[in-house]
Amino acid sequence: MNLNGIAAVAKSIRSLSIDAIQKANSGHPGLPLGCAELAAVLYGEIMKHNPADSKWADRDRFVLSAGHGSMLLYSVLHLSGYKVSLDDIKNFRQVGSKCPGHPEFGWTDGVENTSGPLGQGIALGVGMAMAESILAAKYNTKAHKIVDHYTYVLTGEGCLEEGVSSEACSFAGHNKLGKLIVFYDENRISIDGSTDITFTEDIAKRYEAYGWQVLKGSMYDVKGILKLVEKAKKESSKPSLIMLKSVIGKYAPKQGTPKVHGEALGEEDVAATKINLGLKSDEFFQVDDEAYAYFADRRIELEKRYSDWQAEFAAWKNENPELAAQWKASYEGSEDGTSADPSYETGKMVATRTASGDMISAMGERYSYLVGGSADLKGSNKSGMKCDGGTYTPENRSGRSIEYGIREFGMASEALGMSTHGGIRPFVATYLVFSDYMRPSIRLAALMKQPVIYDLTHDSIHVGEDGPTHQPIEQLASLRAIPGLQVLRPGDAEETVEAWHMAMNSKDHPVLFSLTRQNVPVYAKEDSDWKNTIKKGAYIVRKGADNPDVTVVATGSEVCMALEAAEKVQGKSVRVVSVMDKNLFEAQNEDFRKSILGTSSRVIVAEAGVRNGWEFYVKSKEDLFTIDRFGESGPAKKVAEALGFTADKLAELIQK
Repeated sequence: MNLNGIAAVAKSIRSLSIDAIQKANSGHPGLPLGCAELAAVLYGEIMKHNPADSKWADRDRFVLSAGHGSMLLYSVLHLSGYKVSLDDIKNFRQVGSKCPGHPEFGWTDGVENTSGPLGQGIALGVGMAMAESILAAKYNTKAHKIVDHYTYVLTGEGCLEEGVSSEACSFAGHNKLGKLIVFYDENRISIDGSTDITFTEDIAKRYEAYGWQVLKGSMYDVKGILKLVEKAKKESSKPSLIMLKSVIGKYAPKQGTPKVHGEALGEEDVAATKINLGLKSDEFFQVDDEAYAYFADRRIELEKRYSDWQAEFAAWKNENPELAAQWKASYEGSEDGTSADPSYETGKMVATRTASGDMISAMGERYSYLVGGSADLKGSNKSGMKCDGGTYTPENRSGRSIEYGIREFGMASEALGMSTHGGIRPFVATYLVFSDYMRPSIRLAALMKQPVIYDLTHDSIHVGEDGPTHQPIEQLASLRAIPGLQVLRPGDAEETVEAWHMAMNSKDHPVLFSLTRQNVPVYAKEDSDWKNTIKKGAYIVRKGADNPDVTVVATGSEVCMALEAAEKVQGKSVRVVSVMDKNLFEAQNEDFRKSILGTSSRVIVAEAGVRNGWEFYVKSKEDLFTIDRFGESGPAKKVAEALGFTADKLAELIQK
């Protein structure tokens, strides 16, 4: 090990970080100054990676959970040879820069995840480690091990205080994810002062209780860090937390205080810090030549390891053509199996959650890399796969059904980590109302353009007796407000089948289903080409007339309500439109929208949720047949009657 080279890298990380932050007059110098040695030894000695191919499938993953310390990552990526230039670093936190304020997945070469909201990075890391274990079980053979890598996470007090990290780390311990290694930057400082004011539990005991191996050392003992990682790797049945005592803002005049956490040091303190580092105080963006030389030598070794893997992969591919075809399909997002779609007779009563369950099994046969589970609601969500190979456990890494437990936020973040890892298409399931617990991760999936599928059931007041705490009212509107999230609310079993096809064909965005608990009828569809039309978000279920008097725009279970109401209306032609994807429909051109809505003078909207977002469809707010209050506890039909949300009441509104 070249200790001088690692020291030069650490010094250069600190130099680049403080100058970039000072030039931007914005950023967080505390973590890069405090953790530079760890980044240097990780990228220099520990990790299996190849800067020439940042998407290498068998690379080790590094997750900077404490994303505010982004200059640590940008600096080491630049030094080690990724496509992060010195000019990129000089433009830190500027519009269009490859070095944004927090790391952004898909934007900067070598960045594995978007991180900023604390706690989610470590949860993504759990998902990545789980993905590695699933793929290893699926693809490795006695002759060839083509999946064999680790997930490393750098976290701080903020991440460990956030509840999502507790959910995810409990899950990781239970599932014995031994290839997950988390470094804890133990500086004991937060924005408002010492962590003693809020965070005093015994972290080591907490993680031991989760089922983790806990190791301790110093952030500045490079040889010690290497030994701790070796020890962590020897414990294959437990994830490891390596607690490294550190000094926030090390070498800065105000080191060890909150002052160095989240703002530029200032010109005088930057100069003083450089003197403490042995750098020239009046030169900017200094890089020790030995740092570049160290990584130039290191890349030769890394490229040899990479080429050896490529040869191993080629031999494996030649010997295992069926597995190779599945591997290719999983990374392309294409089908690698066959199955028939379920079919439903018109008039049959089927809950859309049940139809979704049918499709999960069908899609599981068609896509061998579809993996998913529920937050302790598999039976209620109908989200179990019949072709799943069992439940994912430490003893059965091949299982494709995952028992997440009652950890909705952790579940969503872990699924996002699996998707980001690659080779797996994850879905997760719970009740729609509990999307509130998942929303931060759903938003992150949309930011990262990851095709996670959210299978959310019990989507309206028809939940019934569980009452207003379990009856979603505002959730659909709030989820549709997330840019890049596709929200699909199918009206019957047949539409649910098409919703699953739309989801599986998506490659660059997450998809969320809103599904009924109650049975709804499979209805006849007057648009003979509806399966294609619905791909634009909406289609005509009941034409009524070329120029109907009234068009009822409905979603989900309200489509059958609208059809029933239309039959009760006298003397008016009524069109019924199913809008499965409101945002997609609104994105179509005006001619298409007019062809669906008609040229009638009146449009009524029917949806079992708040009116928000539907206002511009109608000329009068009275034509918003929505629910703008919380529900009631009681049998579903009685609740609907109490709220005046019935086909009879809708017919009265149409008749006006």
